[in-house]
Amino acid sequence: MIDRQCAGLLPDKPHTALRDASGGLLYEEMFTRAGFAGSFSYFYHRFPITPHREVELSSRGFAQPIAADDDGLPLKRRLYVSTRLPASGTVFDSRVPILFNRDVTVYVSRPNVTDSAYFSNGDGDELWFVSEGSGRLESSCGFLDVKAGDYVVVPRSLIHRWHVHEAMSLMLFEVHDEVFVPGAFRNSVGQLRMDAPYTHRDFVRPVGPIATLDQVQAGPSELFVKKRGKFTRYVAANPLMDVVGWDGFAYPFALAIEKYQPKVGLVHLPPTIHATFESKGALFCSFVPRLVDFHPQAIPCPYPHSSVDCDEVILYLRGNFTSRRGVGPGAISLHPAGVAHGPHPGAYEASIGATRTDELAVMMDTREPLMPTRQAAALEDAAYHGSWV
Repeated sequence: MIDRQCAGLLPDKPHTALRDASGGLLYEEMFTRAGFAGSFSYFYHRFPITPHREVELSSRGFAQPIAADDDGLPLKRRLYVSTRLPASGTVFDSRVPILFNRDVTVYVSRPNVTDSAYFSNGDGDELWFVSEGSGRLESSCGFLDVKAGDYVVVPRSLIHRWHVHEAMSLMLFEVHDEVFVPGAFRNSVGQLRMDAPYTHRDFVRPVGPIATLDQVQAGPSELFVKKRGKFTRYVAANPLMDVVGWDGFAYPFALAIEKYQPKVGLVHLPPTIHATFESKGALFCSFVPRLVDFHPQAIPCPYPHSSVDCDEVILYLRGNFTSRRGVGPGAISLHPAGVAHGPHPGAYEASIGATRTDELAVMMDTREPLMPTRQAAALEDAAYHGSWV
């Protein structure tokens, strides 16, 4: 989804025979998006991918969002403290939904154990942000090492599992369509433009292939597939990580948030200039340390804002959040459309004369209203809406 990558053994032409040294045939898999009209990758497997020893509906899997008992009313600004969530479990099992609409579901997770099974999310792309810790994503494409400050994109239905190296704090946007780089950042041949906020070199691709003809990656035989919010358990008859070569545009990748190159202006620019990724119904933005507005009378602090079309979610990471008080790393705010929001009292005036900001944060704007979940109630700071008084 960034550019074409390839690794390992490939035939000269797709859909032609690829054989091992003894003449045994390898098995091509087409991993396609948007039917056959979107990005795709070729995977070349050591063994057939279709046989399963077991298949059953499973009760194992992460919680699905349940609308809050109050239906998110009255409409108010909300704050969730993700660090209240205990550190435990795997990435697969431990994610807790806090907000959702028909386009995206927002989860938080604090895993400290490596996944014991493989997972394939048939309900959407996964856009992760790693707030703390480090780990490794294992997939058909190879290994992708990630660390605090990384975005990680996992394409819909890609078989994968997470290895936790240091206990991690994660935020997940489960996007029910596709995560992509905004089209305005690309030129006519698909290359990232010179005025884009990042370059091709900033993205980290998986190191692969995951297997060789002589050695197949050892791993669990269990695979859990999520579709329509339900989990099906499979026990594969053949190793799941047996890809000896792959080629294409559909693969997982990482981007360190501080690789993002911010724009600055004479006066305050709108949040859209921080756009990083896009999807149907949602825009994802990165706020990184940067110089601020340089007009002599500029007010660098974000202006009071009535957004009549978009809900806004911000994950605070570190730094001096000039517009907020009482928020710290791991706090997640929801400012719904219809309720004016802006700097806390005193912050607007105090920002005059500032020349830079050191804040680090991730933001999502959505076109459809976000519904708080019942599961998020234990993480909510009930006093947040009143903190503007």
